[in-house]
Amino acid sequence: MRRPVHVLLAFLTWQATPALAALDAKAVGQLASEDSEEKIAAIRQLVQGGDPTAQRVLQALGDDGLQLSGGKVVIVDGERVFDAVTGEELKPGLEGGEGISINNRVRRELTAALAALRLFDPDRGARLTAAQELTAGADLAMAPLLARALESEADGQIRQLLVLAHAQASLKAPDAATRLAAVRALRASGNPGVRGLLAALLDERAEPDARVRTEARASIATIEHRMAIGEIVGRVFSGLSLGSILLLAALGLAITYGVMGVINMAHGELLMVGAYSTFAVQTLFGRYLPRALDWYVVAAVPVAFVAAALVGIVIERTVIRFLYGRPLETLLATWGLSLVLIQSARTLFGAQNVGVANPSWMSGGIQVMANAVLPWNRIAIIAFSLGVLALVWLTMSHTRLGLFVRAVTQNRAMAGCVGVPTGRVDTLAFAVGAGLAGLGGVALSQIANVGPDMGQSYIVDSFMVVVLGGVGQLAGAALAALGLGVAAKFLEGLAGAVIAKIAVLAFIIIFIQKRPQGLFALKGRFLED
Repeated sequence: MRRPVHVLLAFLTWQATPALAALDAKAVGQLASEDSEEKIAAIRQLVQGGDPTAQRVLQALGDDGLQLSGGKVVIVDGERVFDAVTGEELKPGLEGGEGISINNRVRRELTAALAALRLFDPDRGARLTAAQELTAGADLAMAPLLARALESEADGQIRQLLVLAHAQASLKAPDAATRLAAVRALRASGNPGVRGLLAALLDERAEPDARVRTEARASIATIEHRMAIGEIVGRVFSGLSLGSILLLAALGLAITYGVMGVINMAHGELLMVGAYSTFAVQTLFGRYLPRALDWYVVAAVPVAFVAAALVGIVIERTVIRFLYGRPLETLLATWGLSLVLIQSARTLFGAQNVGVANPSWMSGGIQVMANAVLPWNRIAIIAFSLGVLALVWLTMSHTRLGLFVRAVTQNRAMAGCVGVPTGRVDTLAFAVGAGLAGLGGVALSQIANVGPDMGQSYIVDSFMVVVLGGVGQLAGAALAALGLGVAAKFLEGLAGAVIAKIAVLAFIIIFIQKRPQGLFALKGRFLED
């Protein structure tokens, strides 16, 4: 029977430290009892001592490596057999006997006991994981060990977790003063499970002391307030990340719709082009540059921009150029193009969604509160969107192309009269707008599935952002995108996703009726006349 390698290494380490005292032979022998209560008592007794060798014995029990042979409890690791009490390796000829089995109740106790023993591990990560496990449930028997761990722990984050775990363990203490102190300590928690523990104390049959019940009620109110704040933080952050995707999609529309007045129904599919470009780059990195796989998303940014821009140029040159001034025909033609692009994606990549993995540096998140975690991938998306917005603003404000685009947006006829190549500006503006949508696809691939139909969910929202912010206004598009993202997330929490979309659409219709120019009106002589 093969045992995990860590068990063997643990015993090699055990034998290399002869200064450690032997474990309580009676407690170790009690682990072989048929009675679950006696096994649990033995586990608790071994944990109370805090002896590092106890962790090795209990780990072997959990790994089914503890056996009873000749009246002696031994640990069997492959062909090697160790005395569970002394750690001494026994004669090669001694074979293991009857295995010591445990039920689910004992296993739960064992898991908590091992976590408690890992609180004294030199590795900070191991101690942090153990403390997090114990905050989910620590009983009164572990309170002394948790108190010892608190005395020796210097890390602030782990100490906070240990305080909560010790308080939970002390809730069933016979002394009312101890229970009262535990309830006060638990007030600092934002864990919904802690609220349930405190709610159980409100019953007079469960908690006879009136002071403890009063304190529990106050602690519950504090925890609920903290949880509400955490939910608000989470929704605001989710709304900002959604708004960042809408911003990247709407920036392109703000340019193309503002310059050419074209309602491009295929704009959502340009997001899809950027997302599939990201998938293609990830595949190439995985095949040819596996060591640099974590940086595929950086390489995907220019690839997605160029791919979507080229598709945009083809659309503008072959279809839209011949339909200027005919909005209905343009709308129908671009809708047909969106279907062509969707079917092309199905043909090239298949109808099923493809997987785009987050790089390791975008995995995980920052836990700002007990019920509010800010994922790194969404933080990166928000930062990326703001960076793209800054680059677009610099391009529109400080480059020749930006000057031409603004001129055509404000007065196409006058711009053409003074020598602005309006046809070339149309093509370049459409290419830039399509490329920005491709960048939105890169960001979207990090938080959503990549499939042929993914862009259709964002086209209507993108147009709402452009109309609400003001045609051709980057500041308006940014404010509208982030505002709509946050509003949508709050409304989804209150009324559901469908009602939220209806409410947002109704608001925009009413807003445009009152202010047709949007949040920021476009300035220009032609418009003011």
